[in-house]
Amino acid sequence: MNDLKLKRRSFLNIALTTSAVISLGGGRDLNAKEIEPNADTDHSFTTKPYLQNVSQDKITVRWITNKPCYSWVEYGLDEQLGNKAQASNLGLIEANNRVHGITLNGLKPGKRYYYKVFSKDFESYEPYKIKFGTTIGSEIYSFKTVSQQEKEVTLLIMNDIHDRPASIGHLIGLNGKNPYDFVVLNGDMFNYQTDEAQIVANLLNPCAETFSTEIPFIYLRGNHEVRGKFARQLPSYFENVNKAQYFTFTRGPVHFICLDTGEDKEDNHKEYSGFADFDSYREIQAVWLKKQLKSKAFKKAKYKVVVMHIPHYHSDKLHGTLHCRALFGTLFNQHKIDLMICGHTHKHGFYPAQKDHNFPMIIGGGPKEGERTLITLTANEKALTALVIDDKGKELYKFST
Repeated sequence: MNDLKLKRRSFLNIALTTSAVISLGGGRDLNAKEIEPNADTDHSFTTKPYLQNVSQDKITVRWITNKPCYSWVEYGLDEQLGNKAQASNLGLIEANNRVHGITLNGLKPGKRYYYKVFSKDFESYEPYKIKFGTTIGSEIYSFKTVSQQEKEVTLLIMNDIHDRPASIGHLIGLNGKNPYDFVVLNGDMFNYQTDEAQIVANLLNPCAETFSTEIPFIYLRGNHEVRGKFARQLPSYFENVNKAQYFTFTRGPVHFICLDTGEDKEDNHKEYSGFADFDSYREIQAVWLKKQLKSKAFKKAKYKVVVMHIPHYHSDKLHGTLHCRALFGTLFNQHKIDLMICGHTHKHGFYPAQKDHNFPMIIGGGPKEGERTLITLTANEKALTALVIDDKGKELYKFST
């Protein structure tokens, strides 16, 4: 299990170099000259690195720079690093971009790795001649890969932050020094999508200051994430399992099913200006879900947990809620699941198994002070335990199998 180490280092270790790109298989750029973080340069990181999609043998490191760059990650089993990873697509090494995502492959299970990100901008980028500018490097961070024989998993879940960035650090802080493996952001972290600056200021930077340089997170869309002029660009800032918005994965004894519940009103509602197509999107997910519920991974897992933003019961009676109920509800009742975790209603609650849903449901609260919640989920061979606490640290509900 990951042990969170909140390291308060200065963010930028900036290195100036005009040398060629370092060797594709090489390690550290020996020509780089380390200088103070307040160096006089207009090239900088917009975000710290943040971790996504960890498994036994890989992890993705993402970050943003203020200028188009060529970027890479140096990593290793100690702070000497020694290995380098870069991204390529269709035969081209990724370059001249600002939003960076590099996957480290071939890692060893259950090991702590150390890493540092680098970005090199361009003085000029001509078809047959490239002149490099400044190289900047982050501090060294670490992460842990998933153990091959993982027997226990702990995660934290937040929802409905609604552009209140201070809530992220506050809620994570309620966990104290208790270790956790990853975080799930279960929708409506924003009111609507405006631009990249909003994503950086209201989510990426608060997460990085709190946990995400060393602990990965999963991002699930809520109905508010699909609103606004920048909604279509939002997925390019995150990487979930299979680079999808709905997916399954297994950690320890738990098989997780994550759905993208979409908007809460009819597709032809005037608020959407004719740009919504969530009925067909949810129908596609329902076909996919039928297969997942019959999969070996689902049947083999000791516990099955569903995470989705809109709860199909104990919510409103808008179209999105009822459509989720019609498409997903019967499937979940037919196949044994142990717990569903949702948000959306802004009213926290715990609902035991009953006639409509033969499994317990937890709904996280938010977004206002006094209504916010943090959900912790821990599973081992003995029990699956979920704890809901309010934003003062008071226990609201506890569920255990």
